[in-house]
Formats: sequence, structure tokens, C-alpha cells
Amino acid sequence: MSADLRVRPVGDVTTEPLFDIVVDLTPRLNVGPGPLGQRVLFGAAGGFFEGPALHGDVLASGGDWALFRPDGTMSLDVRLTLRTHDDALIQMTYGGRWVTPPDLRADMTNPATRHIVDPGRYYFRTNPLFETGAKAYAWLNDIVCVGVGYLVEGGVAYKVSRVL
Repeated sequence: MSADLRVRPVGDVTTEPLFDIVVDLTPRLNVGPGPLGQRVLFGAAGGFFEGPALHGDVLASGGDWALFRPDGTMSLDVRLTLRTHDDALIQMTYGGRWVTPPDLRADMTNPATRHIVDPGRYYFRTNPLFETGAKAYAWLNDIVCVGVGYLVEGGVAYKVSRVL
């Protein structure tokens, strides 16, 4: 316990499932090396999301303007557009980190087999936020989420949870 009386218990961070999402990706575009690392665009080619309170499709727009840092960590900068089953549009943005241990990097370079690598062997976390004008989904404008990512054939997937 801290000696500073301003520090007090506020409860543990808890979450509840929001949805699972699969994002199909277009072939990567190498923007090139810059002052912060190698910039790569992974374009969104579509996909879907499904959860207890909402479901629908990932539109073929947006993507991840990823930065591969010199230490091998990928820094995510993602913008996606989701269309719900009842035709509402939702903007989803997130940053995050994908840390692949050096001994695993060779296994991750082959797009035909990298989705087979156990996701427990790498760290892939995101912090999704949402924006929408749809009244039925306005509650999304005021929540913070966390996501656990993993590779799938042809793209990436995440288990997204709402922080309570």
C-alpha cells in the first residue's frame, strides 16, 4: 500500500466479451524504411464480426499502417469500417503491439503457414475505440476495449472485450 493517501483502491479491471472479428487482408504494400522503422500497409479486404450485442461485416476499406520497429516489434495503426446486420456504420480504430520473439520470426515469414503458429507464443494486443452516428449503437462511442489478436489464413482475428 502506498504511503500517499491520494492512492486508493478503485477495483480491478474487468472485461466482458464484445465480439470476435476476422479481417481479411490484401497483399502488403511496403511503404519503405523511414526514421522510425519499416512502414507497411495491410489493406482490409473484408471480413466479419460477431458478438452478443452486434454483428456484421468488415468493409473492404481501411487497413493497418503498421510500423516494424528496428527491435522487431510491430506497432499497429488501424482504421476499419464495420457495417452491422441492420446497416449501421461504425468506425473502429486501434493501436497496439505485436511482439514476435526472435526465435519465432522465421516461422512467421511464410504467409502460407504462419497462421498455424500457436498465438500463445507471441504477444498481439490492441486497444479498440469506436465512433458511430447510429442511435442503436451510440453506446459504443463511450466504451474502451481491449483485443487479443492472432493470425488466421488470409488475415488476422481478434477477441475484443469491453472494459467495464
